[in-house]
Amino acid sequence: MEYRRLGKAGLQLSVLSYGSWVTFSQQVGDNSADSLMGMAYDNGVNFFDNAEAYAGGRSEEIMGRVLKAKNWDRTSYCVSSKAFFGLYGADNKPNQKGLSRKHLTEACHQALRRLQLDYLDLFYCHRPDPDVTMEEVVRTMNILMQQGKILYWGTSEWSAAEIMEAHTVAGELHLAGPAMEQPQYNMFERTKMESDYLPLFGGPGMGTTIWSPLASGLLTGKYNDGKIPEGSRLSLENYGWLKDRVMQEDKLAKVAALSRVAAELNTTLSVLAIAWTIRNPNVTTAILGATKEAQLAENLKATELYPRLTPEVMEMIDVILK
Repeated sequence: MEYRRLGKAGLQLSVLSYGSWVTFSQQVGDNSADSLMGMAYDNGVNFFDNAEAYAGGRSEEIMGRVLKAKNWDRTSYCVSSKAFFGLYGADNKPNQKGLSRKHLTEACHQALRRLQLDYLDLFYCHRPDPDVTMEEVVRTMNILMQQGKILYWGTSEWSAAEIMEAHTVAGELHLAGPAMEQPQYNMFERTKMESDYLPLFGGPGMGTTIWSPLASGLLTGKYNDGKIPEGSRLSLENYGWLKDRVMQEDKLAKVAALSRVAAELNTTLSVLAIAWTIRNPNVTTAILGATKEAQLAENLKATELYPRLTPEVMEMIDVILK
């Protein structure tokens, strides 16, 4: 396993990490979560990603039970949570969502209880909140850091301008700005990582913990025939919005062509897609979301493949992706 610094921060994360969005509670229970997290850890993964909104907090509860049972040395792994959406969806009452000091503080405390931890290594503002001043957000996150409840704070799916504003405000207040951003990044989602965020990598020195390297399963090739396999995340109730985003004819045609590139490299499309993301030096870690041990074992092979992605191979991929 390779480890990369989180931007300019001193923290080192495994270049492949493991997350629980969609999977825990909805596709994976305690026993499978124990096996998958154990396999990841045994293969050098040291970062496990979560959020308050994942399965209404149940995802964090499952991960917390696994971590307690594993009893790994707490200094050997990192855990995250995120706050913004709240636990109750449309039933959130005022102050049960967003980035107010009240919600961020309470969300942090609740995540710690669910995960059965004393502190979070990484804590994210899961979306920007136009109703809360940047000063309030920055001060709140720094208070949580000073209290020892979080070690690093970051953003997820913020614009480059919003992140830069956070750094500007933090600088004026002599406080710590966000250390990392968690954007979607894959062969079909490239603009932020390859264009918008470039000033953030060179200036403030942001790290990134990218999600959906397989484009919600599209880049596994399992949807190439236009059908949705039973048990896949696109088959889950309430994920119709994801189905509409993924099942597009032009994307499926590109995936079929990418599968041929993977075959030429004697690998699978999944491994190629993940390796492609971590070839970008501005990616600190790519979060995997495997639901089966065989799938996770296959995805972990990306660390072996990405050094073989020559400029010629990358150009071939870009031609396919247009």
